[in-house]
Amino acid sequence: MNLDLTRTVTKLADGRELIYYDETPGQDRSAADERDLPTVSTTSELRRDPLTGEITAVAGHRQDRTFLPAADQCPLDPSRPGHLSEIPAADYDVAVFENRFPSLAGDTGRCEVVVFSAEHASSFGSLPVSRIRHIVDVWADRTAELAARPGIEYVYCFENRGVEVGVTLHHPHGQIYAFTFVPPRMQKMLDVAVAYHESTGGCVACDSLAEEKAEGRIITAGEYFTAYVPYAGRWPFQVDIVPNRHVPDIPALTSAERDELAAIGKDCVQRLDALFDGPMPYIGSWYQAPVGAGRTESHLRWQLAALRRAPGKLKYLAGTESGAGAFMNDIRPERAAAMLRGEE
Repeated sequence: MNLDLTRTVTKLADGRELIYYDETPGQDRSAADERDLPTVSTTSELRRDPLTGEITAVAGHRQDRTFLPAADQCPLDPSRPGHLSEIPAADYDVAVFENRFPSLAGDTGRCEVVVFSAEHASSFGSLPVSRIRHIVDVWADRTAELAARPGIEYVYCFENRGVEVGVTLHHPHGQIYAFTFVPPRMQKMLDVAVAYHESTGGCVACDSLAEEKAEGRIITAGEYFTAYVPYAGRWPFQVDIVPNRHVPDIPALTSAERDELAAIGKDCVQRLDALFDGPMPYIGSWYQAPVGAGRTESHLRWQLAALRRAPGKLKYLAGTESGAGAFMNDIRPERAAAMLRGEE
């Protein structure tokens, strides 16, 4: 893949892969991981529920993973005297490494950590657009590489932001899971897209986007992307960022599309952060085409699921959501869109 970044692949002390993505060529990435790391058994197992057909990954070793360390002990900071981290370099731009405590390992898939910045106190929304643009390139590069691995059926890029959604490290970062199966939500979206295409010859996402543009839930729109609060959004302030043309996945985006995506993504996160009393906890999910069948019908989508519904109030997944899978939204999407546009 043609990257406007310099990629350097190296190894950590226990053999895991580390990849530096540098914005400036010629960076010295020879620093070795000097930690004496104990061997971690990363055997994970996929079990299928006979009642639902859905798969659960069982990974008991994750009970011992790092949990909210002190700021000066963050494993995602650059290494320094007295604190050797997951990243041996004294500074870096974007770094990707194999998760030390993965949910998926070996023949069940692969889990990677994508560190957005060397700055511990930074956040995705505070990064310059140029850095977010490079992160888009990293997502594209990792998607293409992981999708080419034997047995991988779906590559899922995501960011968990905030302890409210279970974040265990405050340093700005995301993750990538390479699944050996298509996850349930993605499979359901694919089934709908395929059925719609078979019955109409069109794309359900393209046609839905046209309807959204006509009904007042748009937050911001550019030449290549549109961000909106969907008609039947599950979350109080759900934002879907969708390419205006039919695109299956991140690697298929053009350079111009990636430029605009970086600016719109930053804008949407900042709008979420400006709503209430502090940074908005959210889950940022990339829904893209599976590796195999269904690529023609799939339409790329970046979804920001924001969990705060009012100052000091979270949207919890309670009985109907967790037990029945039926979501209840306390805020009308039309009002949420107006608030995100700054009209309320």
